[in-house]
This record gives sequence, structure tokens and C-alpha cells, in this order.
Amino acid sequence: MNKPIIHPYIPIAIGVLTVGLSAIFVKLTTADAGVIAFYRMFFSVVIMLPFFLHSYRKELYRLSKRDWLLSSIAGIFLAIHFILWFESLNYTSVASSTVLVTLQPIFALTGTALFFKEIISGKMLTAVIVALTGSIIISWGDFRVSGAALFGDVLALLACGFITAYLLVGQDVRKRVSLVTYTFLVYLVSSIALFLYVITIQQPLFSYPASDWGWFLALALLPNLLGHTLFNWAIKWVSTNVISITILFEPVVASIAAYYILQESISVSQMIGGIVILTGILLFVLDFKAIKKKLFLKKA
Repeated sequence: MNKPIIHPYIPIAIGVLTVGLSAIFVKLTTADAGVIAFYRMFFSVVIMLPFFLHSYRKELYRLSKRDWLLSSIAGIFLAIHFILWFESLNYTSVASSTVLVTLQPIFALTGTALFFKEIISGKMLTAVIVALTGSIIISWGDFRVSGAALFGDVLALLACGFITAYLLVGQDVRKRVSLVTYTFLVYLVSSIALFLYVITIQQPLFSYPASDWGWFLALALLPNLLGHTLFNWAIKWVSTNVISITILFEPVVASIAAYYILQESISVSQMIGGIVILTGILLFVLDFKAIKKKLFLKKA
């Protein structure tokens, strides 16, 4: 595998910052969850289309049936993730929702161990627990034992499972397919799935205020085309576990943005939680790099 042009952790960090704004954009719209998700994916496909047709369309002929199948599955998983997560924001707070969605390491550890036989050390597991503890601390004041909040929390947790499945599938495909082609196919399938969902449950596709269209476009440009595309690029060079643990920083970004944009206050527990999360991320990344270095030296 060729060496990447820049260190994978740099685009991952940028991706986390942009994805952290996603919940804010969703909160600022008046549309239903399915409609928001559809336009996020649809605008992404429209923006990518000219570049894809000009430089990458020939790659479609070289894709195997397996690549087509897995890319389609990834697109459907991504669509379900957005529907569940955006809907959860109607019932629970930004902090609670983003914390639950970023509990991906729990799912990713199991998935990569079962399907990719990746090594999970005791230190890495400890780092995950530290980071998850920080996530819980961040939103401790927002967790509410009530019907609506609990329902929103469940939706966010389910969304977490589907985004992890999306990343796991992508880890396999991205070893053979270019970033642009894979991303375009996944976003296209996701758009079609979301369109069918919106039409089926009869949610309106038009008659929204100008501000909503601005947020739809912002969702496509920042979290999607910049954030998730950077994750898809990085997944060729790093494990799903690395991305999943780093995404735990998303609640920090979301909480800060919610404070300034939505006037949601930031508590002491959220600040402490942010420090704990960063500690967990650092421990995980350092141990992961150490394991990879040992394996490389052993093979050499």
C-alpha cells in the first residue's frame, strides 16, 4: 500500500471538526429528518457529479460485483444512520445525541475483531473506556429519564450502530476502489434510498424557507463532502477503530457550537469530559501506532 501524501490523522481531525457542526445545522432547519437527510446526500451527489464524470467514470467498469454490492450496502447503512440520528435530535439534546452517536468504538471493536481479525490490546481497550467515560461526562447533565428523551437516546444509539457498519463495509471496499468513486456511489445509493423513504412516508420535498435550503447545502458541503469524504480517504490507511475513537471529539465540537449558536450552556462536566476524551484518544492512537510498528518490524 502506497504511503499517503499527508498524515491520515490530519484529515481525520478536520473531518471531526466539520462533522461536529452537523447536529447544529439539523437543529436550525424546520424540515423533517428524512427530508434533511435526503437533501444532504442529494446536493452532495450533484456537486460531485461533474468531477466524477470527468475523471472517474471509467472506474465503474472495473468494479467487481462484490464492490457494487458492498458500496450499495454502505449507502443504505448511511441513509438509515442519518434518518435515525436526525430524528433523535427532535427528542433529545445536541450533547446527548452526539455522545450516543459517537459511541462507535464499542461496535467497531467487535466488528474489526470478528471480521478483520485486528489486534485489540488491553491498552487500546482501556483508552476506549477512558474516552467513552469522557463522552458520558460531557452529557451527564443532559441525560433525562423521560419518555421523549429516552426515545431520542435510543434512536441515537441505533444511528451509532449503522454508521459503524457503514465504516466497516467501507474499510473493505476502499482497499480496491478510489475515494471519489466509492464516495460517489455510496452517496448516490444513499440519496436514492432516502428519496424512496421520503416519498413512501409522504414527507414534503419543497415549500421550505430559504434558510432551510442554506442549511441543506451546508450539510452537504461541510460534514458530507469534507468531513465524511476525509474519513473515507483515511480509512484506506488506518483502522476503523482509529476513526471511531477520534470521532469521540465530535461532542466537544457540537457542545461548543451549541453554546454560541443555540445558546446551550456548557457545564463544568462537559469541559472535564472534553479533557478526558482527548486523553483517551491520545492513549488509543499512541498504542495503535506502537502495535503497528511492532508488526512491521516483525515482518521485516
